[in-house]
Amino acid sequence: MAADERTRYFRRLGRLRRSARRWSVLAGGFGGAAVILTPYAGIGLADAAWAAAAGATTALAAWRWVDLRALAAQPAPPALDPAQAAARSRARLVAAVERLPAGAGVVAEVRRARARTGLRGTSAAGPWERLDRAAATMAGMTGRLTGLAEPAVGEASAAEQSLRELASRVASVERAVRLAPAEARTPLAEAHQALTGQLEAGVAAYERLVVAAAGYLAEEYRPQLEHPAAARLTEATDLLHGFASALSELRPHPTPDLPR
Repeated sequence: MAADERTRYFRRLGRLRRSARRWSVLAGGFGGAAVILTPYAGIGLADAAWAAAAGATTALAAWRWVDLRALAAQPAPPALDPAQAAARSRARLVAAVERLPAGAGVVAEVRRARARTGLRGTSAAGPWERLDRAAATMAGMTGRLTGLAEPAVGEASAAEQSLRELASRVASVERAVRLAPAEARTPLAEAHQALTGQLEAGVAAYERLVVAAAGYLAEEYRPQLEHPAAARLTEATDLLHGFASALSELRPHPTPDLPR
């Protein structure tokens, strides 16, 4: 991204400048120490260390200055347009929220609410609400639609996206009809009517698909006999009744008093 490239460019330029200055100071320090201490104490092993440190820091400082001049000679990346920068900042924020445990659901709900607000007052608002309810119902069943019903989940997702785009198109054409001059209003109105019909038919078909998916789940999970959990509870109840009867028979009963 251009904004990041420009920021990285100036950040790297600043790091190279600071590094070149730091190595220049160290080179000057080691060089001065070698010049002063070598004649003072005579040439020895310590003087070789001072000279080596001075030479190494001088070379590193020279390389840093060369790198700095080479980078400064390159043109800086152009500044990003404020609107594009804001859009990319929003995209990064949305991506960060989506990485949270419940972030994806929150972002999806915000997007649906914004789209619903944009369709308010148009003929696409009603079909959109129906599609939203049906899609929420379908989402609740998606994890259980496996096996033979799995391909229908993909078809439902693609159909939902297509119908949402169609609803936005219907709303856009409807707004254009309101603003169009009289001579251009008739063909736009006819196109709007055709698109509205397609939207109504598509939403009705999607609702039928959701109902069919619910029927599939009902038939798949409906047991032929008694539910296993209920059967186990009945057996446990009978077993406890048997234990209670056995304990009652084992308990000694008081003998009645004989008449004198």
